Amino acid sequence: MDTEAQHTERDRSSATEERSRSVRISGRDERPPAEPADGIADPDESADPDESRGRADDGFGWSWRRTGVIGAVCVVFVLLLSHFVLQPFLIPSSSMEPTLRVGDRILVNKLAYGFGDEPRRGDVVVFDGTGSFVREPPEANPVTGLLHGAAAALGLAEPAETDFVKRVVGVGGDRVVCCDKNGRLTVNGVPVEEWYVQLGDAPSKVPFDIVVPQGTLWVMGDHRSQSSDSRDHLGQPGGGMVPVERVIGRADWIGWPFGRWAAVQETDAFDAVPAPSAGGHG
Repeated sequence: MDTEAQHTERDRSSATEERSRSVRISGRDERPPAEPADGIADPDESADPDESRGRADDGFGWSWRRTGVIGAVCVVFVLLLSHFVLQPFLIPSSSMEPTLRVGDRILVNKLAYGFGDEPRRGDVVVFDGTGSFVREPPEANPVTGLLHGAAAALGLAEPAETDFVKRVVGVGGDRVVCCDKNGRLTVNGVPVEEWYVQLGDAPSKVPFDIVVPQGTLWVMGDHRSQSSDSRDHLGQPGGGMVPVERVIGRADWIGWPFGRWAAVQETDAFDAVPAPSAGGHG
């Protein structure tokens, strides 16, 4: 009998039992991980699932943040453009028909009078009527007013109650009279053929004879029977005259609806009107 071999087998068994006992005591399983047949570790199996989900969430969150930042920048850009250059303006009434209809969104050129130019007879202008058409601006909730102002600046809401759109009929120094014996409005003694006035409307059912002070405008709507304009403020302080400094800009284009997409047509009705003489009498 080979006693040396028996001793060797017992030594191996003892060592094996000792290692198993150590593993059980420590609570660890020290068995080596199974390797793939080709000897290359699978990156999907070795990656931490929580870590992978975190990376995916980070990418998704960044995408939303980037979209939000881009959207905010676009809104700020549009608001700045609207404030300084080109402002959409929603037409809320029929006072300028047939030139402008209810629901039209016009684009107001704010640079039209920004380099020394002033409104001319025949221009369609948007202006702040505070002090001329509106004595005191209406009180409003600051937050509501801010939101409404932003929406109005984008052409998504009706303009402020102090904003109006009308046609310039007389400028500083002009004498505007209505009406002559043929029922026409005259400026500096010259009859004006107002082809833009709503069909069936008289130039004015309210007679007037005024001289426009320097630095102001006499304005009227094209739908004379439906327009509250300079005529309605004749007996009030300022006499219905709009200060040039209150003009927001000139209505140059109809931007919406698409079927109405066009430039606001200019008029030659005042081409024959001479410059006013001293004292405003033509």
